[in-house]
Amino acid sequence: MSEATRELMAQRFRSFLPVVVDLETGGFNPERDAILEIAAVTLTMDPEGNLMPDATYAYHVQPFSGANVEQSALDFTGIKLDDPLRQRVALSEAEALGEIFRPVRKAIKSHGCTRAVLVGHNAAFDHGFLNAAVNRCGIKRNPFHPFSSFDTASLSGLAYGQTVLARACRAAGIPFDNHEAHSARYDTERTAELFCAIVNRYKDLGGWALAQREQGLEDL
Repeated sequence: MSEATRELMAQRFRSFLPVVVDLETGGFNPERDAILEIAAVTLTMDPEGNLMPDATYAYHVQPFSGANVEQSALDFTGIKLDDPLRQRVALSEAEALGEIFRPVRKAIKSHGCTRAVLVGHNAAFDHGFLNAAVNRCGIKRNPFHPFSSFDTASLSGLAYGQTVLARACRAAGIPFDNHEAHSARYDTERTAELFCAIVNRYKDLGGWALAQREQGLEDL
């Protein structure tokens, strides 16, 4: 990445690096219910200032000790806790967060940013579970901003008139397979494509350039 592109990325979101995150969980309570899958997609930028997905990191997660897992959540996601392959590869919460956070920190540094900002579809849900897991695991260096996030459900409602992930993707011209949905990896990758499409469309319409020009005039 050239220094000019690195500077462009650092400027685009006020030195925050957007990282798309999705979690599949055992319910809706972040303090009580288990994280079952976690995935993250780091983003990068081309020399023309177009945002695009970079790398995907995805892991099965073992429920923490005493965690609740609702059967309705398993039915919805299709996750089978007793699957032999899952049991072999699933990581503890602390291990999974470590595997996600290490490349996120590297991406923050390589793009000249100071912190990651979570991007999610209904981001408050994922952010709440992520923060609860960070607290449970006693992690001191969380690379994500503790409360700021970008929600693609809201953004796609503005850009495409759709808030459901599958419908928003299709409105944006992004293929979406309902049979693959509700795995953390698949949903994160589609959400990343959707976020990039919205940001790039705004740029192509002159939005970010206009904002920069207006800010420049205010600074005179």
